[in-house]
Amino acid sequence: MDLEELIHNCKNGNRKAQAELYRRYSGVLFGMCLKYSRNKTEAEDNLHDSFMTIFDKVDQFGFKGSFEGWIKRITVNTVLQKYRKNQYLNVVSENIEDEIEVETEDTDINLSTLLGYIQELPHKYRLTFNLYVLDGYSHKEIGEMLGTSTGTSKSNLARAKAILRDKIEKAKINIA
Repeated sequence: MDLEELIHNCKNGNRKAQAELYRRYSGVLFGMCLKYSRNKTEAEDNLHDSFMTIFDKVDQFGFKGSFEGWIKRITVNTVLQKYRKNQYLNVVSENIEDEIEVETEDTDINLSTLLGYIQELPHKYRLTFNLYVLDGYSHKEIGEMLGTSTGTSKSNLARAKAILRDKIEKAKINIA
């Protein structure tokens, strides 16, 4: 079944088509959910919620642009909405004026370790870091997505980078 037929069948509530859509895209969307979640269980919950929203809104997809891009956007928005609702994104202060750069000078840190460090970040820092560094959103866009100001986005990114830098430095000391 081609993608257009699959989407039409999902719009008509066909369970087999929904299962096929899940099979095709769950891996990609689960990877996205992992970026924004603290652990695998939370990512699985976020994936489930995302697919529920996708199936609920699939009739709104108008075949303009990429379907995969559309479902990725729904996934990010579903996860962010959950965190906004649970008020994980409240910020204490916006007093950081300049961004702090993380420099790892000759540090060979494996990807799974780095991703683990990112997942350990507090929600507001992890979300901002992922949206800015990994997904390429601007601070203005992040502020709009998270319901915060541009300054809060910059502050949260700087704090996330500082925490990651400290964890990387501690790992370097433990290796040496």
